[in-house]
Amino acid sequence: MKPVYFDYNATTPLDPVVREAMLPFLGEIWGNPSSVHSVGRTARAALDDARYRLAGSWRSKPSEVVFTSGGTEANNLAVFGTARLLKSQGRHLVASPIEHHAVLHAFQHLAQHEGFEVTWLPVDELGRVRMDDVAAALRPDTTLVSVMAANNEVGTLQPVAEIGALCRARGVKFHTDAVQAFGKLPFADIHQFNADLVTVCAHKFHGPKGAGALFVRSPLQPQATQVGGGHENERRAGTENLAAIVGLVTAWEQFVPQPVFPAAALGELTARLAAAVTRIPGVTRRGHPTERLANTLAFTVQGTDSMALMAALDLEGVGASSGSACSAGSLEPSHVLRAMGVSAAEANALVRFSLGRTSTIEEVDSVSAILPEIIARLQPAGPR
Repeated sequence: MKPVYFDYNATTPLDPVVREAMLPFLGEIWGNPSSVHSVGRTARAALDDARYRLAGSWRSKPSEVVFTSGGTEANNLAVFGTARLLKSQGRHLVASPIEHHAVLHAFQHLAQHEGFEVTWLPVDELGRVRMDDVAAALRPDTTLVSVMAANNEVGTLQPVAEIGALCRARGVKFHTDAVQAFGKLPFADIHQFNADLVTVCAHKFHGPKGAGALFVRSPLQPQATQVGGGHENERRAGTENLAAIVGLVTAWEQFVPQPVFPAAALGELTARLAAAVTRIPGVTRRGHPTERLANTLAFTVQGTDSMALMAALDLEGVGASSGSACSAGSLEPSHVLRAMGVSAAEANALVRFSLGRTSTIEEVDSVSAILPEIIARLQPAGPR
C-alpha cells in the first residue's frame, strides 16, 4: 500500500508557488525592515506590500494586521494582550473548553496566576456551543470571549458570527481562533466573524510554518506579550520574518478566497470513509454530522487507545492523528471529547482523519480496507 497522508488539519505541504515567492527573501532581499539604509528600506517596502495585500483581501486597514510567528503566538497575543489591557474594566473571561491549547492554556494561566475568573461554556454532545449559554455567561465585568471557528479535533463548526454579534451588542471583545477555517470554508472578508480579534496560521493552507497573523479590529491595542522593540506598531517585538510573511500572504491569496480544500469533493470522500468506518464494531463517529469541516472525520474505538491506533496505522503507511497528547510516554484523553461528555476510556481512543486537496478515492478505499483488520487486531477480546 502506498503511503497515505490523512493529517491535513495538522499541517499541509508548502505549495511550490508559495516557495518560489519566498525564495528572493532568503537570498537577495535580506535586510532588516527596521533599518534606515537602502538594504533595510527594500525589505521594509516588501513588508509593507505584504501587509497591504493581506489587508486588501481581509477588507481591513493595514494597521489591523499583526504578523506573528504562527497561530500559537497570535492566540496568546489575543488572549493575554486583551485581558491584561482591559483588566481595569473587569477580570471575567469566557471561553469554550474545546479550544486549541494555545487558547485554553492562556485562559487557564490568567485564572491561576493573574487573578482572572473564567466561565467555561458547555458544549453539547456534538461539540457545539449554544447561544443561550453564551448570553447567560456574559456579565458586566466580562471583557473577553473566545470561541474557535472550527474545532481541530472533531471538525465541528461554531456559530461565531452570532456569538460575535452578541458580544459586540454587549460591549465585550470577541476573539476567534479561525486557524482551521481558512482554506476550508467560504471567505468573504475578515469581518464575517463579527470578531475583534481573528487568528490566522499559514501552514494550515499550504503556507510556511512559523508564520501567522492576528486581525486586531481598530482601535483595540492589545498589550504586547513580547517586548524588546517597536515592531508591528509596538504590538509584537521581534524582527519580522519577511520570507515567512511573504509566504503567508501568497498562500492566503492563492488558497483562502477560493478554498484550497474543495468542500464538495472532500465531503464525498469523507462520507465514503465514514460509511466504512462506522460499520466496524465498537467504532463511534464524533462531531457534528452537518455543521463541520468537510474534510474531517473523527471517531473513537472501544477497547484500545489512540497511541496503539496511531502506531498501527503508521506501520501500514497511513498518517493520521488523534486528539490525545502524548507526553513522557503517557496518553491523556482528548479534552475536546471529555467536554462533549465522552467517557475517559473512549476519549483516549480518538482517531482523526483529515483529508486534503491531493486525497483520492483510491486512498480512501485503501484505508477502508485495512482499518477493520487493524482495529480487530487491537481488540483481541472484541469491542467492549
